[in-house]
Amino acid sequence: MVNKIEAAVTFIRSIYSDNPTVGIVLGSGLGSFTAQMKVEKEIAYGDIPHFPVSTVEGHSGKLIFGELGGKKVIAMAGRFHYYEGYSVEEVVFPIRVMKFLGIQTLLLSNAAGGMNIDFEVGDLMLIKDHISLFTPNPLIGKNLDELGPRFPDMSEPYSKKLIAAAKSIAKAKGIDLKEGVYCGVTGPTFETRAEYKFLHTIGADAVGMSTVQEVIVAVHMGMTVFAISVITDLGIREEENIITHAEVLEAASKAEPKLTYLFKELIAQL
Repeated sequence: MVNKIEAAVTFIRSIYSDNPTVGIVLGSGLGSFTAQMKVEKEIAYGDIPHFPVSTVEGHSGKLIFGELGGKKVIAMAGRFHYYEGYSVEEVVFPIRVMKFLGIQTLLLSNAAGGMNIDFEVGDLMLIKDHISLFTPNPLIGKNLDELGPRFPDMSEPYSKKLIAAAKSIAKAKGIDLKEGVYCGVTGPTFETRAEYKFLHTIGADAVGMSTVQEVIVAVHMGMTVFAISVITDLGIREEENIITHAEVLEAASKAEPKLTYLFKELIAQL
């Protein structure tokens, strides 16, 4: 594992030599976020040793290096999902590479189904905690001490300091921010009505097919984490509803300007 990480890092540094400190992972339909960056270099996933390649519509599949909010950043335009058939090791590989490249703070976004009755399509939800009972833990197996401790503490996976800062930024701009618990599932099916109700009953406000494994690895490696869900569909509502991926992408695209503003201002305060 470490050899693979180091091979990827060596290749990336041969192309981009600056030292970014902020990593950004963009969810479904949020790829145009990078238009706000001062882009300095792009590297296709397929060119990086041991990197998987994103197969999902709405994920372009490249690392983008540049500047945002006055800081050097790396943005993942497209992430990897367990449901694509990747191993958990492959899903979290880019996060580990980011850490070895010097990333200290990781900002994540995702498209999620809302289960809180106060949510509407297009809302932004600060993730204050998550439930990860339905996807394999990426730390299963022999622990590599050079990556992190055997039993990492997960009492504050999402930085309270960054959550408070985001709330302040949103309030000043007049952006309505929700806050809640994100539940990670495997997908690729959207949840049944009974599953939505069950997940909401156990404490989740939104559900999605990514993020939790990335966060576990980031915390394991000592990174500071902040994450936002774009509520792209509602799993619990009165009328009959059928959810499509196209609708998810459309809702994410409409919410993107608010997300971009929050991330940019948050990075500026780091």
